[in-house]
Amino acid sequence: MKFAVHAVLGLWLLGAAPAFATTQVPATMTTAPTPAHVKAVQDLLGAMEVDKVLRGVASRSRYPTEAQRKSVFAKLDKTPPAEVCQRLAPQLAHFISADTAVEMTRFYRTPYGRQVIHDKYNSRAQIMMPGMTAAVPAEEMKERKRPAYVRASKELADAQPMVEHEAFKLLQVIDREKR
Repeated sequence: MKFAVHAVLGLWLLGAAPAFATTQVPATMTTAPTPAHVKAVQDLLGAMEVDKVLRGVASRSRYPTEAQRKSVFAKLDKTPPAEVCQRLAPQLAHFISADTAVEMTRFYRTPYGRQVIHDKYNSRAQIMMPGMTAAVPAEEMKERKRPAYVRASKELADAQPMVEHEAFKLLQVIDREKR
């Protein structure tokens, strides 16, 4: 069983490696974000539970000692999720449009969107056989075909590397802070 888990994880990493190998940075917006735009991105980050992304970045990081790793996680435990969203939103507003933030916040606050977020952070590895598709309720399939959702979903997916990058930068700042 342990071998199977390692094999699945290894295959997943091989599949994910090309995505991380590219250093393509999404195009930035040309105008400075307004306070309403930053607030919309902050709401999106809260709906996405971006504080868990920060913990994921911390768990993938290497630390010289186990004590330093524990120290970083202790600081993360003391950092409220709302503060993480507030600190990341101004930087990410350059990569996520206000329309995308509003549309994806609306999606992540639906029952199916909450399930997607829950599964993203809490599910175990699953094996999908060729030809299998995830079960999505019919009303959600219709909702996910809306042009506004399709555009917003693509823009958010394109901005995901910047979310990870900004989360890493914030993690470094939090690690240097005295808490």
